[in-house]
Amino acid sequence: MIEQRLSEQRGQGNHGWLNSYHTFSFAGYWDPKQTGFSDLLVINDDRVAPSRGFGAHAHNNMEIISYVLEGALAHKDSMGTGSVIVPGDVQLMSAGAGVTHSEFNHSTRDGVHFLQIWIVPDEKNTTPGYQQVSVPDSEKRGQLRLIVSPDGSNGALRVRQDVKIYAGLFDGDEQQTFALGQNRYAYIHVARGSVNINGIAFTAGDGARVRDEASLTFSGGDQAEVLLFDLRPLEVNHP
Repeated sequence: MIEQRLSEQRGQGNHGWLNSYHTFSFAGYWDPKQTGFSDLLVINDDRVAPSRGFGAHAHNNMEIISYVLEGALAHKDSMGTGSVIVPGDVQLMSAGAGVTHSEFNHSTRDGVHFLQIWIVPDEKNTTPGYQQVSVPDSEKRGQLRLIVSPDGSNGALRVRQDVKIYAGLFDGDEQQTFALGQNRYAYIHVARGSVNINGIAFTAGDGARVRDEASLTFSGGDQAEVLLFDLRPLEVNHP
């Protein structure tokens, strides 16, 4: 079963310097039916004005992933990490027992567009950590490339949970069928463009909960960029 949720059904917070669409309940947006899915808690679709951003603030016991679509995002944290991530880069910060960080638009002229993703970890109060990887478009073109996994295999970032995240680019005749493991859930997020998934049309910002499907076929893409989350079969009502 593919339970589609359209882009316009998401929550929104427009703060002038920040325009954010919330797939799941976050900050001032609350929907008791949208409190995450399995261990996936947050997908925020953020656009940040030049030279603006999120000042230093604290997190704990959360796996926080940033996926940049356009522009450049500057990161600093209390572990001493400083980096700028651009399209193709994936950043994973394990907050563990506690970390302070900031995320700012690195440009004084152009906006930055990125996805902020939160995964609930399988352990609490662990040592904080930071990882970053650059994945070229050629490795995502017409296929789903593993970018996050529990064991960090094949160049993926290591997440502290039984979750795998794949990224793919689909255009024209490019097509892939992805086999889902037995007794697994999945979540689909279309970051941009449009694509058909098992014959269902998706456009930018659309998502879907997936249960009891043997496979997912991605086809008919028009400059589509897609994230696929392979998740434990949990029905959790996160607070």
